[in-house]
Amino acid sequence: MSGIPDDTWRPPQVVLETSIIPDFMIQGGDPTGTGRGGASIYGQTFQDEIHPGLYHTGAGVLSMANSGPNTNGSQFFITLGPTQWLDGKHTIFGRVHSGLTVVKRIGQVATDAEDRPQEDVKITKAYIQGERDGFRGALIEQYFA
Repeated sequence: MSGIPDDTWRPPQVVLETSIIPDFMIQGGDPTGTGRGGASIYGQTFQDEIHPGLYHTGAGVLSMANSGPNTNGSQFFITLGPTQWLDGKHTIFGRVHSGLTVVKRIGQVATDAEDRPQEDVKITKAYIQGERDGFRGALIEQYFA
């Protein structure tokens, strides 16, 4: 099937955060590091997968970043607080189960006028914890600024 990697593919060990907006979100997943790139594993983009029971209720919700309907690539964001205006517009695919303190600390990193971190921020380890209430929780263990 097109877009599905073969058995030799391994996810990147480091995800650089490209945008941090205090009390809103941290964004990453762009392999170019510009905040404008990143194709999905399914091709250039994929369709929204909006679940009617999932909402951006607070800090730690993982969602796909997009530039409009059905434009999901590789970029994602983690909310730093309630962002209900994003409900129905962004595919929610998880929630931080453990490590929310780290997420909030990333949200406090100094940024420039374009919301880019002034120093490198890297998520070096995250994994799927399990499924609960429709969410697959990710555990973010460590970051380096």
